[in-house]
Amino acid sequence: AKDAWEVARDSLFLEKKLGQGCFAEVWSGTWNGNTKVAIKTLKPGTMSPESFLEEAQIMKKLKHDKLVQLYAVVSEEPIYIVTEYMGKGSLLDFLKDGEGRALKLPNLVDMAAQVAAGMAYIERMNYIHRDLRSANILVGNGLICKIADFGLARLIEDNEYTARQGAKFPIKWTAPEAALYGRFTIKSDVWSFGILLTELVTKGRVPYPGMNNREVLEQVERGYRMPCPQDCPISLHELMIHCWKKDPEERPTFEYLQGFLEDYFTATEPQYQPGDNL
Repeated sequence: AKDAWEVARDSLFLEKKLGQGCFAEVWSGTWNGNTKVAIKTLKPGTMSPESFLEEAQIMKKLKHDKLVQLYAVVSEEPIYIVTEYMGKGSLLDFLKDGEGRALKLPNLVDMAAQVAAGMAYIERMNYIHRDLRSANILVGNGLICKIADFGLARLIEDNEYTARQGAKFPIKWTAPEAALYGRFTIKSDVWSFGILLTELVTKGRVPYPGMNNREVLEQVERGYRMPCPQDCPISLHELMIHCWKKDPEERPTFEYLQGFLEDYFTATEPQYQPGDNL
């Protein structure tokens, strides 16, 4: 099952480890001695090379300015995924420890609009991300945001993850119907986008502060939703609440979210004035 995207492992030079998660490490490096790339190395056993290659066929077809472009793969274990390099790292780190800490609402809403634009493309392509959160958004120069890791979550074979209640599963970002019944759709991505909006306006705070995964699942099932974050306009919180409707069909489309966020300061909050925080 070799194809044009398959490259030799020795064509890749791993230079600097950028981060590490449950299932993978991310490195910056070079490909063919000249192209600067990001290289995701998956821990052996994370997913089957066969199912990965199948998903990679789809990932290659997804080409959009707001999606991290897949360049190449090494499909034997350890699986390597080679993508375009984004110099500022994950949106989560950017907000918590990087230049993102000082950003005000207009920049944050613009970044949200970029993510919505990339997700609107995924929506048009009838694809699903399944793991949308700030840790999976990458930032480049000029506050450019691109979506990474689309589609990979489905392939993870770790029991602590597949159980969906396990320690490694991102329950706080996951729509209840997806967490409880495995019903992942573009509408469960919309729920996750609402959580990502809270990450933006709180500069990367973990959602549902002071609650553990089990409490979040129980409370959200009972109708609890995160309150309006400090200094966040009520109109933006209302958008989050819209993303968190119990009935997935009542949640907005990403097309709608993109338009709402792109026009936010002309249509919704024309009176906005910057404060100390946002």
